[in-house]
Amino acid sequence: MAGDVESLTQEKATRSPVVETASGLQYKVLTPGKGGAKPTNADIALINYEGKLTNGTTFDKSEQPTPMPVKDVVPGFSEALKLMTKGGKYRLWIKPSLGYGAAAKGPIPANSVLVFDVELIDFIPESVLRQMQQQQMMQQSGGALPPGAGAPPAGAPTGK
Repeated sequence: MAGDVESLTQEKATRSPVVETASGLQYKVLTPGKGGAKPTNADIALINYEGKLTNGTTFDKSEQPTPMPVKDVVPGFSEALKLMTKGGKYRLWIKPSLGYGAAAKGPIPANSVLVFDVELIDFIPESVLRQMQQQQMMQQSGGALPPGAGAPPAGAPTGK
């Protein structure tokens, strides 16, 4: 809807300091984060968030800290996560081309501007998370690997 994009521009004019990136993502730092490290596409971010439409209707909200793969969210959300540092809280205005575009997604109408409040609690590389999950699985199974996982025990036939 053109009205959503127009209202986004009007809202921007009344807010400060709102930053607009080259892609058109708009964000406002509500609470600056600490440290210099920022998530990348290879990371899983642990976040609290609330997503609303420009009319104030909430379409999604985390009930607890939620792991979010940086590379597997809409482009505007991914771009914003990569700007944040741990402990940061941002408000995002994601235009349709950086969100769901012309597609309606559940309660989100087509061509909607998405407004998110996001808190970045922490982030870790996806590879580290996978290792942690494998270690947890091994501990839960008494240290034994599932059949077919890992190398055969010493002296076991190898089929060679």
